[in-house]
Amino acid sequence: MAGRVTNVVFAGLGGQGVIKASDILAEVAFERGLAVKKSELHGMSQRGGSVTSDVRFGQEVFSPMVPEGQADYLVVLAPEELENSKRHLRPGGVLVPPDAVAAERLPSSKCLNIALLGVLSAHLPFEVEAWLKVVRANLPEKLHEMNDQAFALGRESAKKV
Repeated sequence: MAGRVTNVVFAGLGGQGVIKASDILAEVAFERGLAVKKSELHGMSQRGGSVTSDVRFGQEVFSPMVPEGQADYLVVLAPEELENSKRHLRPGGVLVPPDAVAAERLPSSKCLNIALLGVLSAHLPFEVEAWLKVVRANLPEKLHEMNDQAFALGRESAKKV
């Protein structure tokens, strides 16, 4: 990963935790000593509209925006955002779709964002402990166990993506 910028785009609907997921990734990369840039686009997010967030990290990052067709990873939280979001993914990039984790296995539908981070984490060079530390730091203590389970489910599900 040295000298290379990794591009990740998160897409979903307002209220699904798109921004929270991108914040967590950005913090994990930053805590690992990488330069990080982040950008967000809130559509009608308060009414369930489209939301995207770009995270770019590497040794040196100049722009927060992932150029269209250049995302190494695309994490989509809402099925209805899947087709519209694919334009962000580069050829050969990794798509993490909303059904990458079986919804019925989640401890709560509200932790899909953390489960999909678990899937993404299996593709990135950051330690599981680093991810969990940042997830816990970004969520209330009463949600830690549920989100630890969701993250582990995502890691397990990553074998299928």
